Amino acid sequence: MRVLGIETSCDETAAAVVDGDRRILSNCVLSQIDDHRPYGGVVPEIAARSHVEHIDGLIARAVAEAGIDFADLDAVAATAGPGLIGGVIVGLVTGKALAAALQKPLVAVNHLEGHALTARLTDDIAFPYLLLLVSGGHCQLLLVNGVGDYSRLGTTIDDAVGEAFDKTAKMLGLGYPGGPAVEALAARGQPDALPLPRPMLGRPGCDFSFSGLKTAVRHALDADPAPNSADVAAAFQGAVGDCLADRLNHAAATARDRHPDLRHLVIAGGVAANGYLRRRIADAASAAGLNLIAPPPNLCTDNAAMIAWAGVERLRAGLTDPLDTPARARWPLDPDAAQRPFAGAKA
Repeated sequence: MRVLGIETSCDETAAAVVDGDRRILSNCVLSQIDDHRPYGGVVPEIAARSHVEHIDGLIARAVAEAGIDFADLDAVAATAGPGLIGGVIVGLVTGKALAAALQKPLVAVNHLEGHALTARLTDDIAFPYLLLLVSGGHCQLLLVNGVGDYSRLGTTIDDAVGEAFDKTAKMLGLGYPGGPAVEALAARGQPDALPLPRPMLGRPGCDFSFSGLKTAVRHALDADPAPNSADVAAAFQGAVGDCLADRLNHAAATARDRHPDLRHLVIAGGVAANGYLRRRIADAASAAGLNLIAPPPNLCTDNAAMIAWAGVERLRAGLTDPLDTPARARWPLDPDAAQRPFAGAKA
């Protein structure tokens, strides 16, 4: 089984071919960082135009690098959301056109499911497992029960972790993208030099909050005299690590109530490439008696191999999609989660 994956949900244009034996035959990613850096963040219109300009050539390259012809594909998988709607439309429409022309099945993939299933591509782990999904737009703890079967245990009530990193980087004058810059600066600082809050620490449930932490960084930088920038970065990163570890502890207990034999914690999303946070999460997983699965950094950030693999998984389960499948800006993995109140919220 060979599946072409297409990913255009944000600012990476990506195409990949993956087979049913968990082999990544090609994985092509074109970053738009240089296009968006002057604006300090992703500009949706620029992202969509870049996808249009590069998607066809990238798909042709992915198929060529896989050493196959288009006719050898068994299906076409394309991200159908969530994400920047202009970009999502570009990739999904391209996938639909290819599926129709090749007379192959279309698999419309939830971008978050691509992240959720990556550990099965890299490590072949069994269901169920606990997932920490941390990126610029998402911060969630989910139970991955099976393909298409997800239970959200917690989410952020305001900012995602990656967004907080980017905004902290901007306040520190580090530019875009902010996450790697904050991590590099933090390595030269002392995390205990500056007291910062740990939002939601010790509160019931598994929800996150990072808006107050970001505001505290702003107040610290406005102080006279202002603290050392490296200390601010280290203190911020340390606070994030404490919050993630605390919420993971709660999530592990909740997950074990449902699955007593739960063995694995998986981390995914762009923030999972942060080496300091990986170490903190590894320590938290060990304390909870869970084995940490962390895919390589290039498969944590947005890529098409994860979309192709999700296509393989869904195709095996008999899950394909019609050509009129819509693109979605929002698409929760657990559609019932929105009906549940935040466990840590005040009454």
